[in-house]
Amino acid sequence: MKRRFLAILFLFCFFDNNAQNESPNILIFYIDDLRAELGCYGSKTAITPNIDQLASEGVLFSKAYTQQAICAPSRMSTLTGLRPETLGIYSLFTPLRKVHKDLVTLPQLFKENGYKTISVGKVYHAGNDDEASWTHLFKREANTYNDPKNLALIEEMANKGDKSFKGPAFDCADVEDEAYKDGMVTKNAINTLHQLKNDKFLMFVGLSKPHLPFNAPKKYWDMHDKNKFEVPSKDSPENAYRLALTNWGELRAYHGIPKEGDLNDELTRELIHGYHACISYVDAQIGKVMQTLNELDLRKNTMIVFMSDHGYKIGEYGAWCKHTNLEIDVRVPFIISRETSYKNRVAGAVSSALVENVDVLSTLAEICNLEGPKSDGQSLVPVIDNPELKWDEVATSVYARGKNIMGCTATDGQWRYTEWRDANTHEVLGAELYEHKNSLLSYKNLSGKEVYSDIEERLKSLLESQFPRDAKPFPQNDIPRK
Repeated sequence: MKRRFLAILFLFCFFDNNAQNESPNILIFYIDDLRAELGCYGSKTAITPNIDQLASEGVLFSKAYTQQAICAPSRMSTLTGLRPETLGIYSLFTPLRKVHKDLVTLPQLFKENGYKTISVGKVYHAGNDDEASWTHLFKREANTYNDPKNLALIEEMANKGDKSFKGPAFDCADVEDEAYKDGMVTKNAINTLHQLKNDKFLMFVGLSKPHLPFNAPKKYWDMHDKNKFEVPSKDSPENAYRLALTNWGELRAYHGIPKEGDLNDELTRELIHGYHACISYVDAQIGKVMQTLNELDLRKNTMIVFMSDHGYKIGEYGAWCKHTNLEIDVRVPFIISRETSYKNRVAGAVSSALVENVDVLSTLAEICNLEGPKSDGQSLVPVIDNPELKWDEVATSVYARGKNIMGCTATDGQWRYTEWRDANTHEVLGAELYEHKNSLLSYKNLSGKEVYSDIEERLKSLLESQFPRDAKPFPQNDIPRK
């Protein structure tokens, strides 16, 4: 009897341990232009019940950072585990494989280890970049407008031969979710989950909203009251370096947006309304995919990562879009929820550990027992299992202004220090120090103030640990615009 009991106990432990060691499926929601303001992040204006639910099932990182606040370099960094200053790519215009033909990317690593690798929606900025690393690569959906007035305007401009016409900055039509591109992305993701439910998979679901234009079905606009949105202060940071901000990125190119000067309050609220409508639209798509995982009984062995490529400004500092080293542009939402079968699964936790998008590759490689390529990031498994664990002292990002000036920035989670350097000599052309203990925004550059000298010296030391002053020139495999 005793032998039988011991045999049963051994078998139980054997299978339990095997279950723990089994590599999970991975599903990554990769969102475009989403800043760290959601319901689960304490926002009073975002309506995101599905993302909030996901946060309650995992670990929410309150101090997560991207490596550059622009789509292409940020996404390449995530998918290679290498920082932009390692890749030498800082602009939108150079595909990864044009200069790095032999790098082993995240999807390539998983594909070579027997996983089905699926790219749905916007994953890389260039839709066909690294296409050999995917077993299933869906063609990117085109931008879509559905409001009859906007469609008529677009047709009119096309008939005039205006190929540069970008269309209106927002669109609101009473249509189904699939009428806009993220609804189609979600449909493709759901169909693929049904097809591959018996396979091991790594799936990226790249949702392009809330990237401009702010196009979403009317029901998501109706969830928000435009008049309740506050117009942000147009004040820029006092004594900021001359290149700290930009002239709004791509927003100026859209129809109805003035080519210079500030927006009036009404148009500002309209755009803020559209940004929030798009977030609620994305949230609903995430809910549909999560529901499918549950219906197919896949959640028990599927790990979820929710992340954004960078933050975003919606009128703060009198500016729009991203393209800076400011906290609001480099801090990102980041949630990791382990598969429900994972014995040490932590749910509903908030971690203030400094983590970075560049850590994703190393993290997933360890979780799935794969030997990953050399990475600039590190595995977050210890902090996922123990969210209160003391972690890194610093997170860093870069932003190039043309080929001659590089902005290097570092945060300790409370303070942000930035140096604008000559990209070849590392001579410091300007410095900024901002406090961010309680806000994504800061309006005074405190660099050079004697009362903050100890803080500045400490942050300067943290910055130089990643960007030594005696280093070689920053590698540049493309020439970014100023």
